Amino acid sequence: MAEPAGSQRRSLYKQVGSASWKEAFRQGCLERMRNSRDRLLNSYRQIGSSMPGRGQNALLVQEVMEEEWKSLQSSEYCPEALAQLSLPMDLAVLEEIQQELIDQEQSIISEYEKSLQFDEQYLSIMLAEWEAKPLICPVCTKYNLRITNGVVVCQCGLYIPSHSPELSEQKLRTYLEDSVNNHSTHCPHTPEFSVTDGTEEKPSLLMYCLVCDTWAVIL
Repeated sequence: MAEPAGSQRRSLYKQVGSASWKEAFRQGCLERMRNSRDRLLNSYRQIGSSMPGRGQNALLVQEVMEEEWKSLQSSEYCPEALAQLSLPMDLAVLEEIQQELIDQEQSIISEYEKSLQFDEQYLSIMLAEWEAKPLICPVCTKYNLRITNGVVVCQCGLYIPSHSPELSEQKLRTYLEDSVNNHSTHCPHTPEFSVTDGTEEKPSLLMYCLVCDTWAVIL
């Protein structure tokens, strides 16, 4: 079983004989940055794209270092390390740790950007498939939809009774494309589709996104 993050950090500060408190501080900062991935990406989504140059690569670095420094100062697990806290911090060591954190932060952001590019490519492919006849089922994305007298059915089991006798494949295609395009204006991730169970009323086709926590009724 993996040791909890806090326990790992405390064990670092216990190992004064094998590693200096500076190395413990370095390892603690790197661990804290790894555990702050969600916080980092939230900051990047909010302000990252508007920050020029180097600043874009240091969204949480200073904050992470300050948090870890306070953690080290308040630690009760390594008296020897605490005794050294009165010594001036080696500027070269501090800059080296800062650069490591900047590199780790940029690596996390680059991985996130690659996932966004994949989602955008997948979205483009999905829209291209929808534009080509016949209309692909948005729920299973495998079989073709058939619409007869407004009733929508698919080989995957999808069945939506008529909401409008005038519903056609072209109209449904337009509804789907408009909904996906509207969603893409505020969220880069690919939405999913499902059908309500219709226990109290007719089943409906829904589009939803687990990332931005939004949904829309298509039919």
